[in-house]
Amino acid sequence: MLGKAREVYVATRKKHDLLFNVYMMRPIAAAVVAILAKTKITPNQITILNLAIFVVAAVLLAALPTYEGGLVAVAVLEVSYCFDCVDGMLARFKKIASKEGHLFDFFTDELKAVLLVAFLAIRLFRTGGFGIDLQTWPSGHVGFLYAGIAGTVILASATSLTNFVRRPEVSGRASTVEAHYETVQHDKPKSIVGLVAHLVTSFLRFLNHYPSHIWIFALAGRFDVLFWIYASINLLYLARGWLGIILRFGR
Repeated sequence: MLGKAREVYVATRKKHDLLFNVYMMRPIAAAVVAILAKTKITPNQITILNLAIFVVAAVLLAALPTYEGGLVAVAVLEVSYCFDCVDGMLARFKKIASKEGHLFDFFTDELKAVLLVAFLAIRLFRTGGFGIDLQTWPSGHVGFLYAGIAGTVILASATSLTNFVRRPEVSGRASTVEAHYETVQHDKPKSIVGLVAHLVTSFLRFLNHYPSHIWIFALAGRFDVLFWIYASINLLYLARGWLGIILRFGR
């Protein structure tokens, strides 16, 4: 079993992946793929499953506003993310990866991002926490509801922006299965400015990848900090994207 899991892990690795995935989630997912590869279960069915589990996790975030409840919700969320890794790895291992499957996976990831920010806001409305003014807002503070609406709009707009700029008509590049799954080697920047920009982008990407660190915020009992960081990073991404759109289409 361990030998098969190692085979799956090696065969389905991405050349550019987060450390959390490389050393934690993908080894676990590889063991799951080793089992599922012998069945008729499809990657798309796994994608649907991981979305369903995530919905449960999001509901638990709001329904269980205690410290222990937060840990339970995040544990369920990480199970969902494990299956989120499994679907792509299963597709690559069985050599049935497709553009349609990747787009379906990205679509569900969009839904999960919106659900996360919305249900985090509901949780904070019930528990209280740091507000945007860095003051402690008590439970029932309407500011968290407004923040939840704003965060949901930001996330939905950011995912729509991503879909737009990735279209081949806009990007000028045809999307391949390999490009979708990030299996193509990219050259690293060589200039100092390029390296700094790469490091900053990598750090922001890490912060935006909530499965990598949401458990840290759960252990610290600081879902409020996670909410503002996550919303702010996506707002920054949205602003940068719109700047590019205005410069390109506004002339």
